[in-house]
Amino acid sequence: MRTHPDLGILIPRVYLPGPDIDLQRWAVIAVDQFTSQPEYWAEVERLVGDAPSTLHLTLPEIHLDQPGEAARIGQIQATTRRYLEAGILRPREGLIYVERHLEGRTRKGLMLALDLERYEYTSGAASLIRATEGTIVERLPPRRKIRAGAALELPHILVLIDDPGRTVIEPVAAARDQLKKLYDFELMFGSGRLAGYAVPEAGLEAGVVAGLRGLARAAGPEPMLFAAGDGNHSLAAAKVLWEELKPAVGPDHPARYALVEVINVHDEGLSFEPIHRVLFGLRRDFFAFLRQACGARLRCTGVASAAALIEAVAAARDQAGHTIGLVGGGSESRYCVAQIADPSASLPAGTIQDLLDAFLAEGGAEKIDYVHGEEVTVRLGSQPGNLGLCLPHLDKADLFRTVLQDGAMPRKTFSLGEAHEKRFYMEARQIVL
Repeated sequence: MRTHPDLGILIPRVYLPGPDIDLQRWAVIAVDQFTSQPEYWAEVERLVGDAPSTLHLTLPEIHLDQPGEAARIGQIQATTRRYLEAGILRPREGLIYVERHLEGRTRKGLMLALDLERYEYTSGAASLIRATEGTIVERLPPRRKIRAGAALELPHILVLIDDPGRTVIEPVAAARDQLKKLYDFELMFGSGRLAGYAVPEAGLEAGVVAGLRGLARAAGPEPMLFAAGDGNHSLAAAKVLWEELKPAVGPDHPARYALVEVINVHDEGLSFEPIHRVLFGLRRDFFAFLRQACGARLRCTGVASAAALIEAVAAARDQAGHTIGLVGGGSESRYCVAQIADPSASLPAGTIQDLLDAFLAEGGAEKIDYVHGEEVTVRLGSQPGNLGLCLPHLDKADLFRTVLQDGAMPRKTFSLGEAHEKRFYMEARQIVL
């Protein structure tokens, strides 16, 4: 293993599907997407069928806590072993440079393995690798359970570096035409194109390592070199499992590391999107709850359309107080812009999440889901008995500064792109000897 302990990284041995595999059916989007849209996953199952696919190696979260979950997990573990034994997955050593082309943009990344010994997800952590958002500990057990018996990990984790000088990933991108292409194909359902290239050990890999060391030196005595952007809970579950395994397996076990895609937060192809909320099965009047909780600090203004609501939320991002768009919920107006003065948190997501947690604790709704895209939020919130909450955008240039100053942000504050832009499972890494 080529490790760099000072940087908390391992140059990984990655498994890729063989040349006879249909990659469009192989690659499936992150399991934590489209959790309120079962029709999406039904279409994935229809397209994939019995073909070799990461669908058969992962558990879409729409199936969590559903009948047959244990059997599904057992089937996943058996399929993983079968794919390895049949040669469907084949290993290669070294970094992989990844490009995701979508809607005229190209997002650039590098496949690296991060040292879980250098990662902490708790609030106030000063580790080299940190979470950007609060971790919901209750969400870790099912992820840990899936990983515990798996021979392979398939990452949807996107980790950010703060590299305004573009010293780490961009030199590899500039040499792309001289690199060996490993895959290049169209993703399912209009999710863009994915391409991967082998990064040679000599020259470019050394440049990546040197660039990361430069960022660590510039960040000071307790640097945050890597910030988990997407897949916070999957990375935290890997950490939990590693802490359990470590006494029995020793420090050099492959489960000590987690495979991720690393992206520069300043990459022009990377977009930050808010994560919206939808309450399902309202049992109480949320607007009455909001007025009681906020008192004179709250002002609700009805608007004529979803477009007007989205525009009002976007326009208010730099104003004092926090603005949230509300859709449905049985209010006087189908679309309402709620403005909260003297908010309880530094970000709108924190302010509204505190209120939603209290509302749910009082039995105000059956459940909450976190969704991507204003259109989906408006559609779901408009259904009888539901309420959609549209949140403003977060400037990605503020991410590292905010986490360093305030610690991990409220859970589900931002998303790296919309749902269809999320990472697709492509590469795998062995975590059981």
